[in-house]
Amino acid sequence: MQERKPKIVVLGPAFVDMAIRCEGHPTPELPVEGSGFTCIPTGAGLNEAIQAALCGCETYLLARVGQDCFGEMIRQHLRRYEVLTDLLYATQAMSTGIIVTLVSSDGENFACRSQGANRVMSRDEIEYAAAEQQISTSDAILVNDSIATPAAVAAIRLAEIHKTKIVVNAKMSEPGRQAVSALNWPVEFYNADVIVMRFKGIMCGSELGAGGEGELKFVATELIARGAQCVVISLGWHGALLADRQGLRRIAGIPGEVVDQNGCDAAFTGALAACLASGDTPQRAVRFAVAAESIMRGRFGMHESFPKKEDILTILQAQPD
Repeated sequence: MQERKPKIVVLGPAFVDMAIRCEGHPTPELPVEGSGFTCIPTGAGLNEAIQAALCGCETYLLARVGQDCFGEMIRQHLRRYEVLTDLLYATQAMSTGIIVTLVSSDGENFACRSQGANRVMSRDEIEYAAAEQQISTSDAILVNDSIATPAAVAAIRLAEIHKTKIVVNAKMSEPGRQAVSALNWPVEFYNADVIVMRFKGIMCGSELGAGGEGELKFVATELIARGAQCVVISLGWHGALLADRQGLRRIAGIPGEVVDQNGCDAAFTGALAACLASGDTPQRAVRFAVAAESIMRGRFGMHESFPKKEDILTILQAQPD
């Protein structure tokens, strides 16, 4: 008898990223010559859904796209990675979310992002019968804090009713007391089984400067004091911090060559949510996520570089207990 796959629903934005390498950056009077054009699906929700599917989960992406060629591109790309698109809703009279990136010859990036259909994601999508059915029968949901708050709250409430595990993925600009006090989260976010935090521009604890890890610990313990059950803060190649009612624990990173850091955050969060959906504890899920991010960091590229479950288990087996 075939073993049942863990089921997970990912709620987050989906975009198409169009990038072109330029000799310089254009001005109103002077266009510049470009080369190396790429056009690929991306976005926090899409990337995490692909990683969860590669970890062996029956995965749904709940998102909005336009009724255009870019929306169809996203559907086909997700199907390639066996992400189910039943909850990928088409929006009339709005385009799919688009990111246009110009990459200069010295590697500097300038980007313009249009939210497109992502902007109209609402609680209506959660209350559709199809979405309710999939969330209520899932082992876990992964909610990005970048989606509209009413949609996030509706999904969390539905998951709570059906005892579905909840992972909230949140980003903050910088750690510290001011950042935490400025949070305007709904109370439902603190009802998540795990809150995953990542700080923009910070890939390891050393980049925070003197006392930086202390600031991270403050953030974690303050969120626990506000009602969170478990908080995980990624430290990039230095591993992660895990905080719960029993205290703080450091999950060691896995040394390895750094080739590309693109997509590492999605590899971490998608793998963590997948591991939780399979019934593992938060601590085991964090170790699994750290290994996934370590593998991703040693590869070049995006979705084709996301590790499969077997890759992650292999590297974990080589680590000391």
